[in-house]
Amino acid sequence: MSHSPLGSFLEGRVILLFESRIAKWIVSLSQIKSNFAGRWVVLSHQVPPISKSKCVTDKYLAAMSQETTTQIHVATPQEVIESTYKIGIAKSQLPLPKLILLGMLAGIYISVGGLFSTLVGYGMPVLAEGNPILPKLLSGLTFPLGLILVQLVGAELFTGNNATLIPAVLSRQISWLSVLRNWGVVYCSNLAGALLFVYVLIHSVGLFTAEPWHSAIMGIAEHKVHLSWGNAFLRGIGANWLVCLAVWLGFAARTPLARMVGLALPVTAFVVMGYEHSIANMFYIPLGILEGAEVSIQDFFVANLIPVTLGNILGGALFVGSLYTYIYGKR
Repeated sequence: MSHSPLGSFLEGRVILLFESRIAKWIVSLSQIKSNFAGRWVVLSHQVPPISKSKCVTDKYLAAMSQETTTQIHVATPQEVIESTYKIGIAKSQLPLPKLILLGMLAGIYISVGGLFSTLVGYGMPVLAEGNPILPKLLSGLTFPLGLILVQLVGAELFTGNNATLIPAVLSRQISWLSVLRNWGVVYCSNLAGALLFVYVLIHSVGLFTAEPWHSAIMGIAEHKVHLSWGNAFLRGIGANWLVCLAVWLGFAARTPLARMVGLALPVTAFVVMGYEHSIANMFYIPLGILEGAEVSIQDFFVANLIPVTLGNILGGALFVGSLYTYIYGKR
């Protein structure tokens, strides 16, 4: 097929123009590629490569961590024992003046719980006639105020320390001499605080002059000193076993509300069951004596306080402190 000279000329110009356009596009693409490669090198030196598997693992661990913190609200038994090591060391190193003051506060706080418990538990005699468990239940529900104050506000309670110091001494982080020092000073301070509160803020202001509380506190004191030595001793074991389990639950709890519930339930149980707590009896029996109960000072110490105290030591030190240290403590 033949072409005219004009057609051949125009065709050549079109081809030349098309080739020049393609050449410019190729040069532009080369420049873009070069710039992108340079920037990628810079970025590759700034950001480390992240593998897909590592990214997935990090997300999983983050999710598991969040689930753990939102769902687990109690310490494990092993963690409780670990915490008692530090607590025991701190208690054994308290200066004497602070130990005395904290011991007196604990005696006062337990007396506050006893006062609250007695006023509520024995304040409805008509209802109690047909429901003999009612006074014990009401007393049990209100008495834990004392231990809650001791544990959350801070004080030194002899019966709680019967268990709390044992893990540290059995792991040889403190000495038996420091344990006996703590127990002796705290016991006497608990007694001093309880007697001070009973005389100044209860008897002197006449809180128990009215019935039915006047007769109730005298009856409580007389009943306690007429227990046999063996009965009082065994009831002392039961009381402090439960009290120290309450202290353990308090150590395990992560929130204030959970601590209060953990502290309250075992204490409520021991009150309803009729067990004997030596520091609580430093409130009940002296108040009964001041209100006219037929109880002597000798009855108070010999017939009740000594056997109950020995039972408290055994219940707390052996059945809580020693037992859980053996099961969950350091080897």
